[in-house]
Parts: sequence; C-alpha cells; structure tokens
Amino acid sequence: MGATTTRPRPGPPRRLVPFTIDHFRTYARLMVLDNGERWDPEPFQLEIVEDLFAGNDEVWAILPEGNSKTTTMAGVALYHGDYTPTAEVLLAAASRDQAGLLFSQAAGFVARSQPFHDRFRVFEGYRRIRCNRTGGRIQVFAADDRTGDGVIPSLGFVDEAHRHRDLRLVRTWRGKLQKRGGQLVVISTAGEPGTEFEDARRRALETATDVRVDGFHTRAAGPYSVLHDWSVPDGEDVNDMAVVKRANPLSTITEQSLRRKRDSPTMTDAHWRRFACNQAVRGEQSAITAAEWRALQTDDRIPDGAPVWLGVDMGWKHDTTAIVPLLDSGDREDRLFGVPTVLVPPRNGQSLDPEAVKDAFRDLFARYDVREVVMDPDRAVEIAAWILTEFGVEATEHGQGVEMFDAYDAFMAGVRNGWIRQPGDPTFTEHVLNATARVMPDGRTRFDRPNQSRSTAREQRRRVIDALIAAAMVNRSCFGREEEAEPFVAWVRR
Repeated sequence: MGATTTRPRPGPPRRLVPFTIDHFRTYARLMVLDNGERWDPEPFQLEIVEDLFAGNDEVWAILPEGNSKTTTMAGVALYHGDYTPTAEVLLAAASRDQAGLLFSQAAGFVARSQPFHDRFRVFEGYRRIRCNRTGGRIQVFAADDRTGDGVIPSLGFVDEAHRHRDLRLVRTWRGKLQKRGGQLVVISTAGEPGTEFEDARRRALETATDVRVDGFHTRAAGPYSVLHDWSVPDGEDVNDMAVVKRANPLSTITEQSLRRKRDSPTMTDAHWRRFACNQAVRGEQSAITAAEWRALQTDDRIPDGAPVWLGVDMGWKHDTTAIVPLLDSGDREDRLFGVPTVLVPPRNGQSLDPEAVKDAFRDLFARYDVREVVMDPDRAVEIAAWILTEFGVEATEHGQGVEMFDAYDAFMAGVRNGWIRQPGDPTFTEHVLNATARVMPDGRTRFDRPNQSRSTAREQRRRVIDALIAAAMVNRSCFGREEEAEPFVAWVRR
C-alpha cells in the first residue's frame, strides 16, 4: 500500500477581540437594516470606527447628508453598550426630536435583529435602551449644556452639530471624559460660515499634526482628536455629478441618484452645496454668494499715495466701525477696494473709544491721498467735523435710509459685471457673506443683517456687515450715481 498523506487538523477558530475592527465588523453583520438586509459596514465607516477604537478622545465625522452617519453611530452605540461595563452612552442633537433619530435607528436594530432581543431592552417612552449584559444604558439627552452637566459619559454622540446654536454641550461633555476614560463622537454636515461649528471644523484642520488627503476625504489628526471630512473643495464643479460623488462615499449614492436630487425643482444652490457637497455656505437669502465674491478677488493692492475715497460705517457699542478705501481710478468698470480697517467695540456696555477711530483715520490719511470721506451723518457728526479740521477734507453725507437701495443696486451691478475687485481680506469677506438681500414690498432691495439678535458674541459676529455697508456707500458715491454728493459740512451747518 502506498503511503498516506495526513492533513493537519484545523485549529480552533481565531477568537476575535472586542473593540477591534474585525470584531466590530462581525458584530455589525448581525444587525438588520430597515431594508431587511444585514449591515455590512463599508470601508469609510470602518475607518471612522477604527479611530474611535484607537482611543481618541474626540472623533468628528463630517459628511454630506445621506451617507449613513446616523446608522453607523447607532450601530457603534449598541456595540459600545454591549461590551462596556455600566456603559453610559449619551445621544444629543440640536433638538430632542433630532436626537431621537439616532435613538430610533438603534432601537430599530434591536427590533429587527434576533440576536439582540436578549441583549437590549428598549424603553421608547423614556428614549432609553438598557444594555442587559453590561448593566449600561443608551439615553437621549437634550442639547443643553446645563442638562448635560450632571452626566459622566463613557461615550457621547452629538448629532448634526451644525444645527446647534453653539458647541457648549460639546465642551461640557468633553470636560467630563477623563472621569471614566470616555470618548465623544461629533457627526454633522457642513454649517454656515462664521458659526462656532465651522470655526471648530477649520481649527481642527489648521492645528492637526497629521493630515492625510485621499481624493475628497481629509483625515486630520491631533494628539487627542481626529476629524474625518468628506467635501467638494472650493473651485471644483459642484454641478458635475462625478465630482460630487467623490465627496459621498456611501456605495448606494451614485451619480444617477445625485443627478435626480440636483434636478429636483425644490433644490437650491445653497442647499446643494451644503448638504450634497458638504461646503460651508450661507443660506438662501445671501445677497452675495461665496463664489461670486471669490471671483472678484485680486492680488492687486491700492498703492501708497494713490487717490482714494473712504467709505465709513460707524458702530459704537455693538456693530463694528468699518473704513473701506476705494481707488479713485476714474474708471467705473475698474473699482479696486483696499483692505478695510475694522474696529470692534468692547461689547461690554462701553462704547468704542473715539481716539481709536481717529488713529485709524490718521493712518489712512498718512498712507493715501484721501479725496473724499463718505459717511452717515446720524452717527458721526463729531468725527466728520474733526476730519475737516484735521485734514481739510469735507465728509460727504450718505444716509442709511432710502439711499441704501441705490447703494445696493450700484454695488450688485459691479458684482454682476465684474467691475469690482476685492483684496480677499478675511474680515471683509465675512462681512460681505453675512449680508442678506432684503426685498421691500415695493420691490426695492437693500443689504441687511441676517438676524436681529445680539444675545451672544457669536450671534453678534454673524450679523456684522459694516464693511459691506461702507463699501456700498463709497461705491455709490464714487461710481454709482451721476449727481454730486452733498457735502457733509453743509448738513452739519444746517
């Protein structure tokens, strides 16, 4: 008889270790999605989860809508609760109903997935899921830093952070993580520029020590936090569905599904950019879009000693004082603005120091050949008289009543026709992009602030448009009308 060959017997199956990607993937495949299929997490979802398992204090996931952010984190919440003794998993969003979406996804997994029926018990009325094996809980909390002050999370989720008025809850929960080695997950879509959320998103990129870019996905890691951001970069064609798809990693989102969404009669450009492209843009009523303003940017600067007009919008207690130079080129189709001087009042009940305003004018008069100063007589009588005495220049009156309708028309004509050139100054840009277009019952339009609230410094910052108002005033006076502007001193002497 010939020799027989023996094959080695298979050993016991490899034991998977909790809080590893292989273990999580196996666990996730027990979950049944609302379409009746088992969940098999995609690579981009596992990449986010892996950074959470690596022990980072904070993990931020910023993706366009529809990329299963909530589903992913609902699965992570159940996993954490099932393998962490006395887990304290907290869910919060801008509203209790919004937080309920993440809770509902987790509760749906429990209801649809047979292996989870004994592991969890759902209390719908309390918006709570009890973790039977570990004695922990998954609980919805209101998005209020005061109600969140008495909790010690092992894992906290802040959903749709761009909708929060501020990030106080994030800071509150972040301060409690070390008490039990907890972690925080922030999931969102893009917000509006100037919000605390977008400031935090920008700082995460600027302060990261390890930044990796793969197509339209950026991973920015610091010592204790990681940001994952999928978005269409500025300058890319947001109407090219192949481009937009690169910012939407979920496999079920296709160029065809994006095209159907884009072609909907209810879709607007601002909504598309924010929620499909993950770009931070202003709302629907923005007077000037970021793309329009960016197209007017130039590297040219007004030379020292050049003839200029100064537009001035005074703010003493809440709004800023803005002084904007405009080159007196004599060519209405070439309007070059300089970098504005913007003075911020203390906003503590005290007024802006008039000497600071005078110092700003001294610097500008020393730098340029100032021909005209255009300002509102109701706010700056003393400053106008001082300019006449100090520099011999008569200030030109420009009210902020009916005159601002013509100022809006003249400025927007410059924007549409490309006659305006702007220096790309961040403060100037922020003031311009803050402004809305307010249409009056008679059809006339003017620049306006996005809201009337000054209750917080953050809300005050979002409503400042003073550099734009100053620029519109001086633009109208220098280029936008035929008649001579009335000397301000004549108004003072009446």
